[in-house]
Amino acid sequence: MSAQTSPDPSPKQVSFYEKRKKIHAKRARGLFDNWRVALVLFTQVLFYGGLWLEWNDRQALLFHLVERKFYIFGLVFWPQDVIYLAALLIVSAYALFLVTAVAGRLFCGYACPQTVYTQIFMWVENWVEGDRNARLKLDKAPMDARKFRLRATKYLLWGVIGLWTGFTLVGYFTPVDELIHNVMTNSLGPWETFWIFFYGGFTILMAGFMREQVCKYMCPYARFQSVMFDPDTLIITYDPERGEPRGIRKKDADPNKLGDCVDCGQCVHVCPTGIDIRNGLQYECIGCAACIDICDQVMDKVNLPRGLIRYSTENAMAQHLGKKEILSHIVRPRILLYTAILALILGLCAWFLAHRIPLKVDVIRDRSVLAREAEDGRIENVYMLQIMNTEERAHRYRITVDGLPGAEIAGEAEVDAPAAALTSFNTVVRVPPEAGKSGSNQIHFEIVAMENPDIHLREKASFLLP
Repeated sequence: MSAQTSPDPSPKQVSFYEKRKKIHAKRARGLFDNWRVALVLFTQVLFYGGLWLEWNDRQALLFHLVERKFYIFGLVFWPQDVIYLAALLIVSAYALFLVTAVAGRLFCGYACPQTVYTQIFMWVENWVEGDRNARLKLDKAPMDARKFRLRATKYLLWGVIGLWTGFTLVGYFTPVDELIHNVMTNSLGPWETFWIFFYGGFTILMAGFMREQVCKYMCPYARFQSVMFDPDTLIITYDPERGEPRGIRKKDADPNKLGDCVDCGQCVHVCPTGIDIRNGLQYECIGCAACIDICDQVMDKVNLPRGLIRYSTENAMAQHLGKKEILSHIVRPRILLYTAILALILGLCAWFLAHRIPLKVDVIRDRSVLAREAEDGRIENVYMLQIMNTEERAHRYRITVDGLPGAEIAGEAEVDAPAAALTSFNTVVRVPPEAGKSGSNQIHFEIVAMENPDIHLREKASFLLP
C-alpha cells in the first residue's frame, strides 16, 4: 500500500486583485484612427469653442447659476423648464442604446470623454517622450536629468490642458468675460476656484494616470453593455477559422498548416486597455478598432487579405455572412423599437419647443389679509403676481380677471416686463359681496402680451368671500 502525501498545512496568500501593469499603447494609423482623430477634434472644437460663441450680445451657451437661467442660443430656460432636461437625458440614453445595439461600443471608442482626453494626453506623451519603445526604455531608465526634464515637460503640458479644461467648464456656468476678469484680478469666488482645480485635476488623474482603469473598473457601461448586444450587433472580432493555428511564417514552414495570424502581438501593443482581441469579445474592449488598423497593415506586409480582425457580428462569423447580409440584419425588432421610441421623444420635444409660450406666471394670494371690504362696499383680495418673461425682448402685459360676476382689477391692469426677467408686483381684485358663495371661490387671471396676443396664459386662483 503506497503512502499518501499529506496536504501542505502552511497558509498561502491569494490575491484577488491583479497588479496593474502600465500600458504603453502603440499608435496605429489607419482608417479608424483617422476617424478617431476627427472625432477628437470635433468634440473639442465644440467644447472649447462653444464657450466663445455670442448671441444677442451675450454668451450663446451659458448655464447661469446665479441668475438661475440657461441660455442656449435664442432659447432661455428657467428652473421650471426642468422637464426639458429630463427629456434630454432620456433622448441621450435611447440614442446610446440604439448605437450600442447596432454597432457595439462605438461611443466608447470615439466620443466618450474618457477616451477623448486619454487620446489627447497620449498624443502629448508620445510627442514629449517618444513612441512606445522609447517610453518603455524611459520607464526602466534611472532618474537622471533627461528623464526628469521629459517627465516635467509632460506633466506641465498635462497640467495646462487640465486647467484649461476646468476653466472652460466653469465658463459655461459663469459668464466667461466675468470669469476672465476674476482670474486676472485674482478675485475668483470659492466655488469657481474649487471647480476649476477639481475638474482640471480629475481630468489629469483620469486621462493621464488611470486611463484604462476607468474603463475596466469604474465605468458602469462596460458592465451592462451585454444586455444591449445580440448576435447581430457589430463588434470587433478576430476570425479564428482563418487565423488559427497562428505562428511565425518561416521560410521552411508549410503555409497550408498555418493560419493567417503571424502571432506578431501588434494587436495587443496598440490596445489602450491591453487586451488580446484574439481571445474573443471582452468587456474591456472599448471598440476603438486600433487592432483592425494595425492588423490590416501586417496583412499587407505578408501579402495576405485584410480583415483577419474586423467589424462583424456573431451570426456573420458563425454563418459566414457577407457585408450585404450583415447590413440586412441591422433592421430587427430591437432596433425598430429603439428608433421608434427615440423618434417619438424627439418629435414631442420639437413640438413642445416650437409651441413653447415665452411666459410663466405664478399667482400667490396674500394670506395675511384673507378678505376685506373696500370703500365702495365691494370685497377685495390681494394677490402677488410673478410674471416671468422668458423671451429676450421686453413685453407689456394686460391683466384681466374673471370667474365671478363683476370681478375686476382695482388699479393699474398693465405691467411692463423686461427681457428675460422676473417681475413681481401686488394687485387687488374686487367683486360685489353677492358675487359668490361664502368661502373660497375660483377665479382666473388672464395675462396677455399687448403687442402679441399669441403670448398669453390663464392661471387660476381662489377668492375668499366672508
